[in-house]
Amino acid sequence: MTSPHIRPAALDDAAAISALSQSRIGVWQRLDSTGRVEDVPYAALTVYDRWLHGGPWMSVETASIHLCQLLLGAGLLLVAEHDGRVIACAEAYVGREPEPFGDHLHLAHLLVDSAFATSGLETNLIHALGEQAAALKCARLTASAVVGDAAASDLYARHGMAPLSLVKRYALPARSGQGFYRVVDHANPAADQIARWFMPVGRVSSARQQWEALWPRTWDAIPEIRQQKVYRVGFSASGQEALVHGQPLLYAPRTADLALWSPKPLTAQMVTALRDWMHREGFRTLLLTVTDETARALGPDAEPDGYAVETYSLTL
Repeated sequence: MTSPHIRPAALDDAAAISALSQSRIGVWQRLDSTGRVEDVPYAALTVYDRWLHGGPWMSVETASIHLCQLLLGAGLLLVAEHDGRVIACAEAYVGREPEPFGDHLHLAHLLVDSAFATSGLETNLIHALGEQAAALKCARLTASAVVGDAAASDLYARHGMAPLSLVKRYALPARSGQGFYRVVDHANPAADQIARWFMPVGRVSSARQQWEALWPRTWDAIPEIRQQKVYRVGFSASGQEALVHGQPLLYAPRTADLALWSPKPLTAQMVTALRDWMHREGFRTLLLTVTDETARALGPDAEPDGYAVETYSLTL
């Protein structure tokens, strides 16, 4: 029996990586005509139904598109191959941000075939990503985990990764406010626009991964996604420039989840402007995921909802 071989992914791997991701789903479901959840075979689901179970890797159609984007420079993907079969993969993104993140490679997804769960492949892939990070002149390798996900946090700790940053999600009422601000549609999807910028709102993975997931209109090819109201705007308030992504929650359309990139940390004036803008757009509530320090700019109306994400780091 040969040892697993780690290599960069190729477009021919799309189906295998999709199958690996699908194997994590125990039951496939969708809403029926009355709005009730029903269990159905995978083949009965539309591409969008599959997407709702975990994003682009959930069907070979969207997996091929996503892998193509990674291969063109959006990120990088390593696979572990055993006897000609893909049995594990690691997806990562290069980030160039202010400290405490700096130049880093962020591990976004790590999947291992359950039959090889105790083979040490996770360690091999993390080491391989460390080598990639060094070659890309990244000072650290990072990864994020939802607080309470003991398996992920234990994995990172075993590999020498220490807590670096913690963000918590707050609900903030939208409301009219005073102040001048400017909002313009911003269609440019180039990631170099956010190089060395902060991501004070919505950084639940890395600024680059979030950008690639939210800003390009790649997934407008799916009709159900194209029909959703999504804001991609340039925002200016009291001397602070920002790029802001806003999207209603799928099952709570009066609540908007915000992400924001800016050359400066978040200010109270920017928060006031965002609340006024979203109020004018018909929203009642904003969701902002921020550090404790940034939360001070949200004001006394902000209430944490219990969701939190911790980022871990390994200095190379």
